[in-house]
Amino acid sequence: MPATLDTHDSLAKELREHFPDIHEEEARRAILQESKLMELSAGDLLMEIGGHIRFVPLVLGGLLKLTREDNDGDELLLYHVGPGETCAISLTCCMTDARSTVRVVAEEDTRILAIPVRFMDEWTDKFRSWKTFVLLTYQRRFEELLRTVDGLAFQKLDGRILDLLRQQARDQRTSTLSVTHQQIAAALHSSREVVSRLLKRMEKEGIVRLGRQRIELLLVQ
Repeated sequence: MPATLDTHDSLAKELREHFPDIHEEEARRAILQESKLMELSAGDLLMEIGGHIRFVPLVLGGLLKLTREDNDGDELLLYHVGPGETCAISLTCCMTDARSTVRVVAEEDTRILAIPVRFMDEWTDKFRSWKTFVLLTYQRRFEELLRTVDGLAFQKLDGRILDLLRQQARDQRTSTLSVTHQQIAAALHSSREVVSRLLKRMEKEGIVRLGRQRIELLLVQ
């Protein structure tokens, strides 16, 4: 019993620290009571394209990667979900009772609170801070979408590569990324040859250092 109490107290502290927008004590109690703590290893599949969405994840630690597939089966990175965040697409799909349109994989060892989808409508009506948290989640992802559209419309490919690397560095909290030129090309809808040429030019300019399936950002900001 003491261990159970210690675990509950620890989760309550993590919830307060990582999700300050959910400030109502009653809302936090409901989350702790109804959610399930899940611990994932790097590479674990959490959600598959076309699968039923059973829960919405609140990330306490680690990193989730969300991807889609094009018509040729190539993977396209959408975004990462880190501590203090949840998945906007999961929220949308569960509220419309739709199947998942994304694949969710643990990028690294990850801990989440999995909230059953049946509570989403109830809590949105009942808890103002939960509703605010959901709306802020949508807002942040919409702003990311706008930045992506701006990049496609106005920014050269080398700038988009640098923005992608910097975003991944922030998400993964490291300046050394395990990523291939092909993965970058797929994410930016370009060719590996073009991406490789631009990365080599960026290396000469002192922006990155290239290795085997590894890129180190020398200018993170």
